[in-house]
Amino acid sequence: MRIGWIKHFLSVWLWISCSITAWSQTDSLLRQAERLLSYKAYGRAIDAYAQLLANDQLTTTQKALTQGKLAYAYQQVGDGTKAERFYRDALSNGADEDPQQVLQFAKALAANGKFQESQKQYERYLQLKEKMPARRSVAIPENAASPGGSKKETIRYRLEYLDLNTAGEEFSPSFYQDGLVYVSGKKGGATIETTGKGGGAGYLDLFYAPNRNSLKVASIINADGSVSKAVNQRTKTERQVGSDQYTRATANDSRTVPNFSGSINITEGLGYDARSSGAPKRFSKTLNTKYHEGPATFSRDGSRIIFTRNNYNEGRSAKSSEGVNKLKLYSARQENGMWVDVEELPFNSDEYSVGHPTLSRDEQLLYFASDMPGGFGGTDLYVSRFQNGKWGRPVNLGQTVNTKGNELFPFVDDAGNLYFSSDGRGGLGALDIFFAALSNATTVQSVEHLNAPINSAEDDFGLITDASRRGGYFSSNRREGSDDIYRFVRESSLYGCRDLTIRLYDMDTDAALDSVSVLVKTKGEGRPDQTLTTDRNGLVQLCLEGNNDFMFQASRDGYINSTIGFTTRLLTDDQPTRLEMSMMKPTVIMDTIAEAPVRPTSLSRSRIRGVIMSERDRRPIAGVTVRLRKECDRSLREYVTGPDGRYSFELDPGCDYTLIASKPKFGTNTSRIKRLAKKEKPKELSADLRMLGVGDIVAIDNIYYDLDQFSLRPNAARELDRLVATMQKYPSLVIEIRSHTDSRGDAGHNKALSTERAKAVTNYLSSKGISRKRMVAIGMGESELVNNCTDGVICTDAEHQRNRRTEFKVIAIK
Repeated sequence: MRIGWIKHFLSVWLWISCSITAWSQTDSLLRQAERLLSYKAYGRAIDAYAQLLANDQLTTTQKALTQGKLAYAYQQVGDGTKAERFYRDALSNGADEDPQQVLQFAKALAANGKFQESQKQYERYLQLKEKMPARRSVAIPENAASPGGSKKETIRYRLEYLDLNTAGEEFSPSFYQDGLVYVSGKKGGATIETTGKGGGAGYLDLFYAPNRNSLKVASIINADGSVSKAVNQRTKTERQVGSDQYTRATANDSRTVPNFSGSINITEGLGYDARSSGAPKRFSKTLNTKYHEGPATFSRDGSRIIFTRNNYNEGRSAKSSEGVNKLKLYSARQENGMWVDVEELPFNSDEYSVGHPTLSRDEQLLYFASDMPGGFGGTDLYVSRFQNGKWGRPVNLGQTVNTKGNELFPFVDDAGNLYFSSDGRGGLGALDIFFAALSNATTVQSVEHLNAPINSAEDDFGLITDASRRGGYFSSNRREGSDDIYRFVRESSLYGCRDLTIRLYDMDTDAALDSVSVLVKTKGEGRPDQTLTTDRNGLVQLCLEGNNDFMFQASRDGYINSTIGFTTRLLTDDQPTRLEMSMMKPTVIMDTIAEAPVRPTSLSRSRIRGVIMSERDRRPIAGVTVRLRKECDRSLREYVTGPDGRYSFELDPGCDYTLIASKPKFGTNTSRIKRLAKKEKPKELSADLRMLGVGDIVAIDNIYYDLDQFSLRPNAARELDRLVATMQKYPSLVIEIRSHTDSRGDAGHNKALSTERAKAVTNYLSSKGISRKRMVAIGMGESELVNNCTDGVICTDAEHQRNRRTEFKVIAIK
């Protein structure tokens, strides 16, 4: 699909090249290229920047800027080779002092597999970032303090208590293929002694749940702390719409895992009963023994495993000089479905424990926990590098992360972030989960305590997640004292604030406007307004708190004030945002009409009238600012709608007009009015305008699917092209593609099927040049039927067809 997407853009480059050559001046072309880039028209931007680089009159600074922008555009369309090339050129021409440029270069190198060079560039980025002045930010609420004392917006999570948990111990999940490998066992007569808590109380084995996205949920702990029951199984006779518990897609598909429990003394083994078909099962007969196994970590392709086990190999166990059977790390490889060549790692010892392995993304670094001599406390975190075909001498991660207590259960995500648990740093419970930023893969720069409900008053450990912490799994004994596995889904921004850049420009000339005063109004009590001023490039930069609404009002002498709304609610992607605000410079004539005029019996002048209504439900919208611009002299008249949504203006013959309707948190709608002939009799025109608002759910007409299929029908293109036109009309529109199924079939299957249907629509829009960053594919399954065709109700095929539909929901209009 990505190849087809790039071919589409290549065809656009050829089409646009003729018009680009007509741009006569470098500044004009540069502005055009920047506008294309800001609208995510990457193919056209590439062509524009390429034209600029062909100009010999560019200064060194302009050339470096152009090369950096071109590299970024190539990066967005997936051409990593060209992105790397132009980033190198930009940095060699003096852009090496721009931290964002260096960061993007590091990402390009990593995407091309050049991890060592990428790490060097990332370290360079951190150095440059420290030299940058602190950014201005909207006041952060003071009711969300972390244990370290810093204050920021609380990150909200939803927890799901998984049905795989038993009365025994389940903990330390790890990603393996499409499922989870975790540690499980039951309490027995023998005691497993742990030095750091967490990790069970009996002989433990590795278990495997083959499909993590279909794991059933027993209950849900919502972000507000409330608990709701999840119903996963429904009988044929009792089945209600919306009673299913659907598994949200988590941004996982990474490969690593976590954990172990400190120094362990094991006496006798423990047997297990056979489990029912379809339930999680023992991971491997060749790896599980009568002693303790787990946690484990896997290579990305799943062909190699590194796992924790008691000091037991080739049928023989060994103890330390104190008579304790310690933990060791072992590796094995998969051959014909069996794990073979089990061998110890070289830094194991009979005298101390080594366990809780996790591999870095490139599989060259192995992090683990150990109580080996020379540490800072009970158990510390270490890292070993794979060189010359073997694991090297472990290096202690230092006192920034290690304490006098116990540091356990390390996990490194695909971005190189470290998660671990500790009972030596304070927090909410004895064992809490922490996040650490790493540099050079071995140096811990800072440590952050994770918010509740990830952490609790009990032991929390063994967290695994994706690079953006959108979702994942962890272990906790908060429920009845036994270790259980929870799934979490982040429902807010990961950071205390969200970077936003606003560009102010002249609507007629597209020139950047400096010295524009931008008033920032924040909804909520006790949050003062803030006024910023644009720089010479027409830009202001700020950082907005999450889960809030904002209003930006721009003013400058000689221009009409411009207002736009923005919300950070429901935004979880943590990506910087850019807003474009235009300002007009007309002769202004304000209407004094307070209410819409009554229709006259005969007209002395032509007029236009209409109703501003919602796109979703066709209801009138009050408070819409309707502007009528007369193109002959650029004069402007303005009217604000009342509860009936009506507006009315008189028209002069012989001039074109532009009708503009705008309101915060709605998409601005524009309509052209052709000139009326001067000799014509006065006439009345009608123009009802529809506006999209944040939160609107709009059905895409006639996008239906065949039963149990997710491919688009041939007749869907016309309707989807209308959505493409809408996305192009609102360049900053962000939507959810929501696909639904009928009630026939298994609920879990319907959930997966609807997700594939939503992805099919997203792929189509992407092929038409719409950025994937502006779309989120959501499968709704059978949870929102439009009729009474539930299970057990006899319906026609046509009635079932109505439920197999697709909608889009407006998340943001920027």
